[in-house]
Amino acid sequence: MNIKRFFGKSSREALTMVRKELGDDAVILSNRAVSGGNEIMAFREEEMNAMMNSEKAVHAFNYDQAKHDDEPTALLSLLNKKIAEEHQRFDAKKIDSHLKDSNTQTHTHNADTSDTGNVATSKQMALMLNEMRNMRNVIESQLATIAWSNIQQREPIKSEMLGALLSAGFSPALSRYLAEKLPANLDSKKANAWVKHILGKNLTTIENETEVLDQGGVFALIGPTGVGKTTTTAKLAARYVMKHGTQNLGLITTDAYRVGGHEQLRIYGKILGVMVYAVKDETDLAIALNELKNKHTILIDTVGVSQRDRMVTEQTALLSSSKTPIKKLLCLNATNTGETLTDVIMAYKGKGLDGCIITKLDEAATIGSALDVIIREKLKLYYVTSGQRVPEDINLANKTELISLALNLKTPANRPFQFLAEELPFVAGQARVTGNISQLAEI
Repeated sequence: MNIKRFFGKSSREALTMVRKELGDDAVILSNRAVSGGNEIMAFREEEMNAMMNSEKAVHAFNYDQAKHDDEPTALLSLLNKKIAEEHQRFDAKKIDSHLKDSNTQTHTHNADTSDTGNVATSKQMALMLNEMRNMRNVIESQLATIAWSNIQQREPIKSEMLGALLSAGFSPALSRYLAEKLPANLDSKKANAWVKHILGKNLTTIENETEVLDQGGVFALIGPTGVGKTTTTAKLAARYVMKHGTQNLGLITTDAYRVGGHEQLRIYGKILGVMVYAVKDETDLAIALNELKNKHTILIDTVGVSQRDRMVTEQTALLSSSKTPIKKLLCLNATNTGETLTDVIMAYKGKGLDGCIITKLDEAATIGSALDVIIREKLKLYYVTSGQRVPEDINLANKTELISLALNLKTPANRPFQFLAEELPFVAGQARVTGNISQLAEI
């Protein structure tokens, strides 16, 4: 395929050049504004027809074991082949460029001219490869949309489960993957049970509080501002005191930056009869941990900042600097979108997370997004919180109850955001199934 580049001072001028050289039926790959004018990448329609006629590809929309020849799939196959070929040519050009450079080192002017030509050629080839990849992505999305239109007609239960998962807040990628993997010939009740089973197999929770309150250790609650870390710390402290008393519990806060930030935990500590240590750097933390070294359980409430604040790195470094092992539990706000929660996890991951806690469960219209990111990031879920009462509004995470709640939570707030049946193929067609989703257990 001979893709050509046309440059004009305006889009109209560039299009005139395309028509003049390639004809009125030219295939335009891209039309974009660049410095100094407009650039169009195009090729002759005859070349596209020649490509389509030179090879034949068979696509299996194989949900009922029927195979259909499909022109977009043939084009996709050819595009993949052309991309591979152009990659090889691109690599060969780079090698040839290096050889030319080494052979012309004694002729400065010629080397400069050669370098300029090689750079221009490399840029053009890279641009062409990028345009071909974009074309491939568009065709893949269109094929997936067509496939899901067929699914709606032939296997309505899959479409029904796709809609249910999307309405629950699960990502399009995970929803599409589960719907595609749904066994055939299931009724609605069995399909719902299968989805719950698979989600449950991939949502890791602690079975009881032995891992926290009985086993003991040092636990730091981390997360953005406003997620409820201090209240959650107080709830955990109260649960510990109710079970083991106050003698072997230590409380630390790193929230020395906010005005009165540490006072809230001090109030809770005073009510519980537990002293609270305020630290601001590695030295303070080392001293506090040393003084509390004989305590069975130590809870650390950290300062809350935006996940994009540089202080996140400082907090991670502070906790990682300790010679005493500190388990980091990330607090995730159930009301946040999946994108925001993923952003939070990426920011606070640092040298690793030991688990997470879902907060503000009572405020969320849907909770599928929170469960989705926990599953995809393979985090262990410890607790869920659902209110301000201490210690009542905290519970061990029960995967069965959470998944059922996610799929059954129907409120007037999420009705405007539910997808119509005719919209589902387009949503599924745009979804990209990434590696961590395609590696779910028990499928």
